[in-house]
Amino acid sequence: MDTNANKQTARRFYDLFNAGDLSGIAELAVEEYAENDPLPGQGTGREGLVDRVSMLVGALAPHFTVEDVVAEGDRVVVRWSQTGTHVGEFFGAPATGRTFVGSGIDIYRLTDDGQLAEHWHAVDLFGLLTQLGLVG
Repeated sequence: MDTNANKQTARRFYDLFNAGDLSGIAELAVEEYAENDPLPGQGTGREGLVDRVSMLVGALAPHFTVEDVVAEGDRVVVRWSQTGTHVGEFFGAPATGRTFVGSGIDIYRLTDDGQLAEHWHAVDLFGLLTQLGLVG
């Protein structure tokens, strides 16, 4: 298992996410990709990952900055920051046009051949929803 290659795969995911390149994202993940905290309406597997990215890009137009990447064994941890604008429906709420900043940590499990296989995350969803004026 090459931890440097796994770190590059994780970085590439955020590059493609920022570009909205759904086909490239699909190539990074195994068909049985497991999301441990799916969004409402998100499908399963690799197509579920594509759903997730599509929903977030369409609703929030986020831009991620990778702050740190740490890898050990088959796990990669990414600490990121993001900015964006609420441009489409998000959790049933219509676009507000409000901007936001946020940060989070993602943990990925990768396969022996370096594909994304599983995901966990910690994100301040309440802070995001507050900035968008959806809770308060």
